[in-house]
Amino acid sequence: MTTRIVQAIVALLFIVSGLVKANDPLGLAYKMEEFFELWVDGLKSGHFFAKAPLISLLDFLNNHTLFLAVTMITLEIVTGVALLLGWMKKFILYLLLALIVFFSFLTGYAYLSGKFTNCGCFGDCIPITPKTSFIKDLVLLVLIVFLLFGRRYIQPVFSKRTRAAAVSLSLLFTLLLQWYALKYLPLVDCLPMKKGNNLNVEIKPPKDAVPSVYETRLVYQNATTSELKDMSQEEFNNSKIWEDPSWKWKETKTKLIQKGTDIPRLQNFSLKTLGGFDSTEAVLNYTGYSILYFVNPGKGPELFDQNYWNQKAKQLPVFVITSAPGDFAADTSNNNYQIFTTDGTVFRIAARVNPTIYLLKQGAIINKWPLAKIKQAEQTINELKN
Repeated sequence: MTTRIVQAIVALLFIVSGLVKANDPLGLAYKMEEFFELWVDGLKSGHFFAKAPLISLLDFLNNHTLFLAVTMITLEIVTGVALLLGWMKKFILYLLLALIVFFSFLTGYAYLSGKFTNCGCFGDCIPITPKTSFIKDLVLLVLIVFLLFGRRYIQPVFSKRTRAAAVSLSLLFTLLLQWYALKYLPLVDCLPMKKGNNLNVEIKPPKDAVPSVYETRLVYQNATTSELKDMSQEEFNNSKIWEDPSWKWKETKTKLIQKGTDIPRLQNFSLKTLGGFDSTEAVLNYTGYSILYFVNPGKGPELFDQNYWNQKAKQLPVFVITSAPGDFAADTSNNNYQIFTTDGTVFRIAARVNPTIYLLKQGAIINKWPLAKIKQAEQTINELKN
């Protein structure tokens, strides 16, 4: 009975974790990029003997994070279903063991490095701290090892053909769900720029937020002995160390004492003209309807129908927003729409599908569409009365 309970717990956790991430595979890909970039930076500043091939490997993986994300999500869900049904239990358990060891390494790094506030293990819909996620993975590791030793008590359910069909259907469902999210936006939008939210609210700290508490510390070094003194502001004032010429200022450090709640859900959101003028407030406080068209054209000019939006901009403001301003280097002075640049991280949040079209009214997101639903967007826009 204990084995059956553990089997169900492990299987369901993998299925739920995979489903939440399958809703937004691009989000997991972005999170993986963060890991790879941090590791590359660490290797470049270190002296590890094999750092050159490791950097090359990490750069390669960094260029294929979406494929890795889709593969990882698919494995999570399919192995969870297979374990629940008792299908190929020995192979599945060893595969789960490999997955949880890999996940434990990632969440352990996220927790111990202190460089992540959310490891992305349950996507943006269920944000959990790296510490919680690391503990969860360690518990899962113990449970999977337990199942490996007690796998003889795992009894298959249904017929062999039914089990194989169920696993195959879970594979197909997982791939279709991720395909839909990548083409049409996530089914469940858990990002700060979702329909119904007001950007004027999302870019500000929450009401009644508690500010973070920081401590400033000054480090002085003795020119003769190289001794260091790390002092708080009060200790520095009492020491009168500046009166002793043998002590020289080395650095000033700011240390986080208590993390507050004054961090906006949507950070670093800004809209700047190609000339560098910040127009964020003007755009978000426009009283009528407006269009935010987030697009990075690259080699695909079909991503932005210049003629259509140039005509539409005569009826309501159209703001084209990009994190790749070089794509709009040509003279745009004769266009009716305006072009703004934004931070790459903000663009990733705003445009899970490139491009993504927003309908705004005084900062409130009335609707959003991917290019694949452009006909719906045009129909709604044509019916507007500003």
